Parts: sequence; C-alpha cells; structure tokens
Amino acid sequence: MKKILVTGANGQIGSELFVLSTSYPEFEWIFADRIKITLDNLELLKIQLNEIKPNVIFNCGAYTDVDKAETEKELAFIINYLAVELIAKYTYENNVKLIHVSTDYVFDGSSSSALNEEAETNPINVYGESKLKGELACLKENPNSIIIRTSWVYSKFGKNFVKTMQRLMLERDEINVVNDQIGSPTYAADLAQVLINIVRFCGWFPGVYNYSNEGEISWYEFALSIKEFGGYSCKVEGIASSLYHTPAKRPRFSLLDKKKIKETYNLEIPCYKKSLKNMFI
Repeated sequence: MKKILVTGANGQIGSELFVLSTSYPEFEWIFADRIKITLDNLELLKIQLNEIKPNVIFNCGAYTDVDKAETEKELAFIINYLAVELIAKYTYENNVKLIHVSTDYVFDGSSSSALNEEAETNPINVYGESKLKGELACLKENPNSIIIRTSWVYSKFGKNFVKTMQRLMLERDEINVVNDQIGSPTYAADLAQVLINIVRFCGWFPGVYNYSNEGEISWYEFALSIKEFGGYSCKVEGIASSLYHTPAKRPRFSLLDKKKIKETYNLEIPCYKKSLKNMFI
C-alpha cells in the first residue's frame, strides 16, 4: 500500500485532501500539520521524513502570507525554498514521488495572454521570490518531481478571498474590490482531486504544470459571483489597484494556460463559476 504524506494538512488543499482521502482507501494517508512536519526547522524535518518513510509526498505546506512575507523574508525563504530543497533531495535519494504546489506569483503580471509553463518568471514580491527559488531547487534536486502552479486558491477551509468576501458582504452595505488584476480562481477541492488523479494515473510525467479553474476574470468579477451565489445585498464597486495599498505588490495579469496538464493527464477542468457554486452547496 502506497503511503502518501500531505504537508500543510491544515491548509486549504490539505484539508480538501483529507475530505477526499476516505474515498481512496488503497492509500495510507499521513496528514502532517506544522508539528508533524516542521518546514521551518530543517534538521528536524530530515528526521521526520526518515521516520515517516512515505512513497509519495504532496507538498502543500508553504508560507503563504503574501504581505507579511515582506517583513518575514528569512522565514518565508526557509519554508518555501530551503525546506522544498530538502524534501526534493530526500525524495530523489529515496525514490519517492513528489508533487510540489507553487503559485502564479512567480510571474510579474506584465503579460496580456495566458501564461504557459515556459513563460518567463520574474516575481515582484518576496513571497513570489521564495516560491520561485523553491521551484528551481525542487527541479535541481529531484528532476523527477512534478510542480503545479496554481492561483487564487479558495475553499471552505482556512483564510481566503471567498470567505473574506462572505464576511464583509454580511457586515457592510458596500465594499470595494480591485478590478484591474486578472487571473482565474482555483477551488482547492478541484486541485486536491487532481493531485490524487496524477498519482493514480498510469504514467508519471515530471515537470512544471499549471492548474486553475477555467475563466478569465478580475477580483471584482469574482466578488460579484460570490455575491450572486451567496445571495448578498451588499453593493460591490470595482476600483483600481492603485487605490488599494498593500505591503506586497501583486501581478496585474496571471492567467494560467492549462493545456499541458489537461493533455498529459486527460483532465477536464471546470469553469470557475461551477466550482464556486459547488462550494456554496
């Protein structure tokens, strides 16, 4: 029986994998929180991996606070770069399959067309820098690994844009949402299913892949869909990013081209509205 280790078990993707895991009893599932797998303590991490001895690792754990990373750069790089480097080295030396989750924030947002896996990377914030370093280390230390870049992740679990909008739409009569940052949301439950599908697929094809739900929208349009499915009466206004100041810059355009993952793993990717509606059910 294959033993699958899920790091970041309490995060959005990890939580959705936990829900799905009961449908896949052919695997032994190890869901590791920050105590069981300490991504910020590399010496301890080595010991923990050797004790667990997984056959597959879904590395969903990460430092994800984009704004806080600007002032906690060292910690972000330890978790998103050095821990990934260590995990990749361990998986290569022990013939363990590794799927590492990355982000659209490795791009600078200057494109005007969907970004494929070969598009030039140029992160514009510390979080993106740390994730790109993790990607490069992952590929260097374990060329057999799979990296999945995703974007705008949300779910019923953890902190995310959808839950923030739901709260604000209940609390306020009017909210402002940026309308000039373009991309596509990712329902964590959909991505979790993709990770499982890849492991169950008849072939293992290493490399970088993009995954998000289908659709090209702004955060403002995403908020309007949340309002629609939630039945909220709150007024939603679109504003320019320049009027909404954050410590970290965000890419203006980070729509991902999913052709490679769809063709390689025979996937049908649902439209963002269908997946968002599923979360509300």
